[in-house]
Amino acid sequence: MNLLLLIILFTAIGGVLSVLAAALFLLLPEQKRQAVLPHGISFAIGALLAVAFWGLIPHAFSEVKPEQFQNLSGTILAGILGFFVLEKLLIWRHCHHGSCEAHGDEGTHHESHAHGHHAPKNQSAGALIIIGDSIHNFVDGILIAAAFLTDVQLGIVTSLAVATHEIPQEVGDFAILLESGYSPKKALFYNILASLTTVLGGVLAYFSLEDLNTSLPYFLALAASSFIYIAVADLIPSLHKKTDIKASLEQIALIAAGVLLICVLHNLADNLNV
Repeated sequence: MNLLLLIILFTAIGGVLSVLAAALFLLLPEQKRQAVLPHGISFAIGALLAVAFWGLIPHAFSEVKPEQFQNLSGTILAGILGFFVLEKLLIWRHCHHGSCEAHGDEGTHHESHAHGHHAPKNQSAGALIIIGDSIHNFVDGILIAAAFLTDVQLGIVTSLAVATHEIPQEVGDFAILLESGYSPKKALFYNILASLTTVLGGVLAYFSLEDLNTSLPYFLALAASSFIYIAVADLIPSLHKKTDIKASLEQIALIAAGVLLICVLHNLADNLNV
């Protein structure tokens, strides 16, 4: 089979398969899903931070020379600040009177619900996770294509490894989108749309891998900054609404589970030379 067709096929598998596997979460009954959702948020925090600090950032730094470390660190910092500005713009879009729940104004909170809207802060978190996931999937597509261009067997293993380690993260993404007010159908649609950037990254890498190699570490850094920002700025504060010991211990345990699972999957991929 033509190498380009193989790259398209397996980048689609690597991206979409993980989304469809995670979408089993949506098959739960509504009441059960609502009960599981807060736990999914805690798990998502651990998964997002682990993907950023265990996978994306070390990979980015391994691809550049020491004299470029400062530029790469600056990219992560600029990304975090950039996502803060982007979230502000998303909030302002929903706050027509200059104040809303995101700014702590109770009156506009009632007005927002009167028009059928969820909290703007939550809506912006959903938009940011789609953007961040699209960047991450785009980079995954580049990595899969690079593996195929090295060896077909390595490319197949890489695409399956990508799908495997993406599943827990995608479960967390679904939890975030549902918490942000997206319907299950919309959450699935936007996750599949974001996953298709894996194919885009693979095709672009096939035609211009040498050019992309120089910018790949910076794509990795941007993806990492988006995940760090979402976890720290949007998700962690929501956990502080529950202050009892049992809920706090559950949150800590689920965050640790998200971190541990991603780290284990990354180590398995490393052992397979992926």
